[in-house]
Amino acid sequence: MDGESPDTPQAVQDERYARTAATFGAALERLSRAYEADPDQRLDLLQEIHLALWRSFARFDGRCSERTWAYRVAHNVAASHTLRRRKLGSRKLASLDELAARPDLGQPDPEAAVEARDAVARLTALIQALAPPDRQLVVLYLEGLDAAAIGEVCGLTTGAVATKVHRLKALLARRFNQGGPNAR
Repeated sequence: MDGESPDTPQAVQDERYARTAATFGAALERLSRAYEADPDQRLDLLQEIHLALWRSFARFDGRCSERTWAYRVAHNVAASHTLRRRKLGSRKLASLDELAARPDLGQPDPEAAVEARDAVARLTALIQALAPPDRQLVVLYLEGLDAAAIGEVCGLTTGAVATKVHRLKALLARRFNQGGPNAR
């Protein structure tokens, strides 16, 4: 911040972004993973999210928490990204090599590690197959936000969030137990 006083709009924007990125960076990475399967496209999406988040703090007015703001911006960018990719018809699935390269999720047994990676990949594929509004609810739920916070991000009532999350969990569990994202 070359010569800027600490309370200029630019300095405030930079500080809010830096604090939010440091606090919610891992959650934003998980969110991008839920929206994008391709590793290269996922990195592009994550960069888009960070750029949009930084830009958005120029108009942040404090009517909601920075956490809510960050999730709202991130989900809007991710939903737009998904729609653009679908229009281009460029949905790419992960290869076996990409799946095998994922960390073992802390499992000491190689077979258990493979099973755990497979389960995570299947669940991720199921989440990626959801429509963007439903995907947003599931990702926020998995991030540990309560129904009130999710409602604030999504513009829904707490009751509507609780109902939708309950239905989505049941749907995902049913499809997961039936063998994958294409099971009905």
